[in-house]
Amino acid sequence: MFNALIKYNSPFGVITLGEKDGALSRVFLPNAEPDIAENPSEFLKQARAQFAEYFERGRKTFDLPLDFGGCGEFAVRVYNELLKIPYGETASYKDIAERAGSPKGYRAVGSANNKNPLPIVVPCHRVIGSGGKPVGYGGGIELKIKLLDLEKK
Repeated sequence: MFNALIKYNSPFGVITLGEKDGALSRVFLPNAEPDIAENPSEFLKQARAQFAEYFERGRKTFDLPLDFGGCGEFAVRVYNELLKIPYGETASYKDIAERAGSPKGYRAVGSANNKNPLPIVVPCHRVIGSGGKPVGYGGGIELKIKLLDLEKK
């Protein structure tokens, strides 16, 4: 599944990054890290450096090739829309559904976000409920709030 794996000790716990054929293919959040030994590549060392910059508030976007292999067409449209949400800003599930071409597909957006293989890089944490509150996150709502707070400061 991966050519290489590397771990990053974020302020919120260990994040594991997976590479497949020169692209970032998976980000495991602290509550979902795999029990697999590291075998870092130069690419993943660069990816880990970008994560460090992000958590130190020096990076607002990631500059990495991304692999969405295995994701459906709608999910990839959603992920591409998530990549357009600026650092420190949010959008509702409904906003993303409309931008992805499915105005009533906000539940499908939630499902795609839940299956996001590249959280943080593809910022599903920036998607909030229509009432303006953080809701749902594969890494847990507490981590979502921490990421949103990190980007506000």
